[in-house]
Amino acid sequence: MKITSAEFIISAVRPDQYPEDALPEIALAGRSNVGKSSLINRMILRKNLARTSSQPGKTQQLNYYKINEQIYFVDFPGYGYAKVSKTEREAWGRMIETFLKVREELKLVLLIVDIRHAPSKDDCLMYDWLKHYEIPICIVVTKADKIPKSKWDKQIKLVKETLQADPTDKVIMFSSELGLGREQLWDYILTETSD
Repeated sequence: MKITSAEFIISAVRPDQYPEDALPEIALAGRSNVGKSSLINRMILRKNLARTSSQPGKTQQLNYYKINEQIYFVDFPGYGYAKVSKTEREAWGRMIETFLKVREELKLVLLIVDIRHAPSKDDCLMYDWLKHYEIPICIVVTKADKIPKSKWDKQIKLVKETLQADPTDKVIMFSSELGLGREQLWDYILTETSD
């Protein structure tokens, strides 16, 4: 995919703030520090449009990025981070659930998990939620550069088993460092968003 334009649009917390131009939306969900911002930056070949942070739990809204005037990436707050108060966590949960239930423009959720660990309880909950709302999912397994290639298959199998993933769900291995999986992921996104 050739990127001609990419811009940050808005940090939304309520449905009345979501963009109204009806472009297809791809949401990114995953625990804090799993590499969502790095993935966005690699996908659009920009160093820091999506701000990465060493401080987990930094994203607290739905961050909208418009790509090529034809599609949005919507970056969800990372979940499962202990230093955020219970009240804040519940507010995020409600915000994300509302988005998943009402957003007709949402075409696909990238569920992002770290290849080095089995998916967390929160990852499994998010997966089950998406299945419940019948939202198409692509499981993106990031940080592939952090483990030897010889372990990739074993870790992918662990991810699928832990999530009890539907065999029809697409699984893509990704590395923001190496650019691994970028073309494959774009191909899949474009297939899912072309009506």
